[in-house]
Amino acid sequence: MRLITFELSGQVGFGAVNGGEVVRLDTPDDTDGLKGYLARRHGAWTSPALGIRLPLSSVRLLPPVPDPSKIFCVAANFHEAGREAKPIPDYPILFTRIAEAQVGHESAILRPAVSEQYDFEGELAVVIGKFGHRIPRETALDHVAGYSCFNDGSVRDWQKHSSQYTPGKNFARSGSFGPWLVTADEIPSVGALSLTTRVNGVVKQSISLSKMTFDVPWLISYCSTFAPLHPGDVIATGTPLGFGSSRDPPEFLQAGDVVEVEISGVGLLRNSVEQDFDPRTANSQAALFSKSGLPSANAAS
Repeated sequence: MRLITFELSGQVGFGAVNGGEVVRLDTPDDTDGLKGYLARRHGAWTSPALGIRLPLSSVRLLPPVPDPSKIFCVAANFHEAGREAKPIPDYPILFTRIAEAQVGHESAILRPAVSEQYDFEGELAVVIGKFGHRIPRETALDHVAGYSCFNDGSVRDWQKHSSQYTPGKNFARSGSFGPWLVTADEIPSVGALSLTTRVNGVVKQSISLSKMTFDVPWLISYCSTFAPLHPGDVIATGTPLGFGSSRDPPEFLQAGDVVEVEISGVGLLRNSVEQDFDPRTANSQAALFSKSGLPSANAAS
């Protein structure tokens, strides 16, 4: 099944995609959205025969789970040419993204006004369907509801303000997630999938997901060791080389660009880039966060 969350006439609903139609699965009593449906129906995926049907073209797609309690992202998670000299790490580099940092398929992503280093990262997203804490690796896939495409849009200079990635990974509407969630029963082997990222139709990233350093069961077990995982939680499994800042010279996104993240068997996520506006930068962007405007280190707290 391909499950979506959508907006229609200002109202949010969820359903299953069947050809060019959406079969609504939500009811007036639903208060927890698609993540509640995942918890109730986990593992019992059947194509719906009943429900109100809508043209897929009539709805606006939101991230499949627009309100996850957690989004964990993995950095540098592939064995590939260009990374042979680096030792295989014992543990992954992890960071988090907030829900407001993602939009759905065909919605515009925003190039921040405060940076000229807006980058793309195509990734596989794993969506949790069953609660788990301290999950054994051997049973980790039992907790997966399904898979989706993810663009971990990154603002590189803000990412490198310090050793913490958080600022550069959480600009509003900087990333995307979708177009839908493909249930796990349709993906027997993640390692058999391939990921491709294109900018304006030109391939920038291409890799087999069999080349992950830390595979999906390992990541689920590891993350669940320190954080209970709930239905709707997301793990974005990392991006290969080829993203803009890894290129020589670097290639950053500009307004009008179109980014596509495609994963075989999962789908294609497409977003155009729009320029964001910050009224604070109208006079002097360089002075916006000038150190001269910070309080003295000796000032009373």
